[in-house]
Amino acid sequence: MSIPQLCEIAMLCLFGCSWPFNIAKALRAKTAKGKSVGFELLVIIGYIIGLFGKLYAYRQTGNLAYSTWFYIADILMVSVDLALYCVNTRRDRAAQTA
Repeated sequence: MSIPQLCEIAMLCLFGCSWPFNIAKALRAKTAKGKSVGFELLVIIGYIIGLFGKLYAYRQTGNLAYSTWFYIADILMVSVDLALYCVNTRRDRAAQTA
């Protein structure tokens, strides 16, 4: 594995470490206040573009980079956080009408 590949995996791991904390905070807070759906969508799009690059390289070379799995894990975590945003937004609306 090359230095650039290790650096990419380290970056994805460090970015990925923040999402479990964000998910736990969303579960505890039970509110969407202070969250940005636009930000989360941009992050997901960025990860998808990175994943597309890895899959394109795989198609060209036949070698699947290890970092591919980190992109998938990060996409899944941000997607869970985005789903919690939707749930908590509904809770916020219900609390306002009650």
